[in-house]
Amino acid sequence: MKKGRTYCIGDIHGGYRALDQLIGKLLLQRKDTLIFLGDYVDGWSESAQTIDCLMRLSDNVNCIFIKGNHDYFCEDWLRDGTEGDLWLDHGGKQTIESYDGYSISKKKEHLDFFGMMKPYFIDEQNRLFIHAGFTSMHGVAKEVYPSNYCWDRTLWEMALAMKNDPIPEDSKFYPSRFKHYNEIFIGHTPTTNYGVNVPIQAHSLWNVDTGAGFKGCLTALDVNSKEYYQSDPVFELYPTEKGRN
Repeated sequence: MKKGRTYCIGDIHGGYRALDQLIGKLLLQRKDTLIFLGDYVDGWSESAQTIDCLMRLSDNVNCIFIKGNHDYFCEDWLRDGTEGDLWLDHGGKQTIESYDGYSISKKKEHLDFFGMMKPYFIDEQNRLFIHAGFTSMHGVAKEVYPSNYCWDRTLWEMALAMKNDPIPEDSKFYPSRFKHYNEIFIGHTPTTNYGVNVPIQAHSLWNVDTGAGFKGCLTALDVNSKEYYQSDPVFELYPTEKGRN
């Protein structure tokens, strides 16, 4: 039996309209798999609606949800009302407003959804999917500080350095962090920071956060063929909003 396709999807940041548009382009079948790289909330005005969509989607398609740094903020708020200034200044206000009218029981469903998200995922082809990165030279499971899974940018920066000045894999200077996995897929750092709104490959690492929270698009990357699909630029779908800009 032919296996389904596997897509990884970058940071959504409350852009439900972009998510809905992108899913429509994928023409999904039940045998397909979607791996979401985190940061579902904070930015555009429909964070709660984005979570509703993801929950519905997981009823029909195999979905794997990685937890991003913004998702931890929202989870804390749903659990006990925590509203830190860092969160409020980086999209938290829009997320709170998106929950206006949601019942306590519905918020509890969302809290349970955040609670089942994974810090990372490794598939059968030894490909790592993680929101941001890790720092342990012994691999992701040996990370001393789990917060690095959703905050680290040194893995991405090292991959970029290798892209510009390649280090042979058989060199003793080849970074240990890249020896453990055939490929690594991340979000967290928008590719729009580097002047493009498409995925960037740097050695064996793929960055799929194409700036949906800002002025980029939401992207789904086929992890086998590397073909990708995109929404319209998300700010065009929310013309009266600023997102995270």
